[in-house]
Amino acid sequence: MTLPRPHRDDLFLAATGLAGGLLLWSLGLFSQGTRHSVFDASWLPLVPLLVVTSLEFVRRTMPRTAITVGTVAVVADQLTRGNLATVLMFTDLVYASVVYGTPASARRIPVTTGLITIGVGLGALAWFREPWALLLGVVTGLVSFVPATTGAVVRNHRQAADMARLRAEQTALLAEMDRTQAVVAERARMARELHDMVAGHLSAIAIHSTAALSLDDPQTNRDALGVIRENSVEGLAEMRRLIGLLRDSAGHEEPAAAPTLAGLAALVRHAEVNGAASELTFTLADRRPQDDPALPAPVELAAYRIVQESLTNALKHADPGCVAVVLERTDEALTVRVTSPFGNGAPGPRVPGSGAGLVGMEERVALLGGRFEAGPVPEHGHKIWRVHAVLPVAEDDKEPSA
Repeated sequence: MTLPRPHRDDLFLAATGLAGGLLLWSLGLFSQGTRHSVFDASWLPLVPLLVVTSLEFVRRTMPRTAITVGTVAVVADQLTRGNLATVLMFTDLVYASVVYGTPASARRIPVTTGLITIGVGLGALAWFREPWALLLGVVTGLVSFVPATTGAVVRNHRQAADMARLRAEQTALLAEMDRTQAVVAERARMARELHDMVAGHLSAIAIHSTAALSLDDPQTNRDALGVIRENSVEGLAEMRRLIGLLRDSAGHEEPAAAPTLAGLAALVRHAEVNGAASELTFTLADRRPQDDPALPAPVELAAYRIVQESLTNALKHADPGCVAVVLERTDEALTVRVTSPFGNGAPGPRVPGSGAGLVGMEERVALLGGRFEAGPVPEHGHKIWRVHAVLPVAEDDKEPSA
């Protein structure tokens, strides 16, 4: 098995400790006298010094091995004349075993060294029966317990810093997700507004231009061109209003007024003009009470756009007949219902649909927490296409009447 390459700081500690230990040994400076050493040979302190020096290379990668072998080496050093550099490098091994070891080792080593410190102090006091014997416990604590406690403090600070960095990264990730969702929601809102404002005018232009191309009648062509011009101008005005709304988000222009239910009558009259070529008639039945308080702006805008898109779909797909728009109001909700002839396959100019309008209507209702249904239903022996939307009006959302 190939051992990992030592860190450069570990190499520096090993080199510095070895050089210091050799200098002390060459000068004859030992940590204890000859009468306290079991082995008196002057070269013996070099053995624990070399062992501890070699353990500095693996203090990060093999902290458990380093502390175990280092403990044996420092005990052996005390049986010789001793070298201060060996003891100092052992304290670094204790510190590293807590900082770089496993979480279990980081918890156990400070406790173990504390118990050893207390045990040595009390044992020395009981053996020598002199107050100075307590100094042996103090020295043991300085060599083992203090570096272990220091390592625990450093490890806790590093873990706290890592947790803070992780929380910052998670916060940044959540912020980016929120920003992305906001961008997607804004794009969807812009797509709905663009579709609802322009699709009706473009559908009318397509239907009347098809009729003009199909019929070789000057008066019909003139009428079709008039409708085309009217829808082109109105579509351009709607586009300018949308651009104004977008610029208003940057604070460049005054906000443009959003359409309200008061404009439904004009919307239905305009649809009747556009649907004349397809033999369509349009009716509006506003069954709300006369003293009905004003609705919240989001509800009015959603209802207006649902009617607008339903009329556009009727122009594109409905068979000849009557398109009926009905509004009803209760204390809890506003109901919008639009019905149109469906399923007879009558000939006439038609425009293919993409389904984006139905998706937009459903999204508008969902944003308000309402219910939406659209599809063919039987009525009096034939099918009609019905759009049914229920838009809730919460009590705290109601606006006071003027």
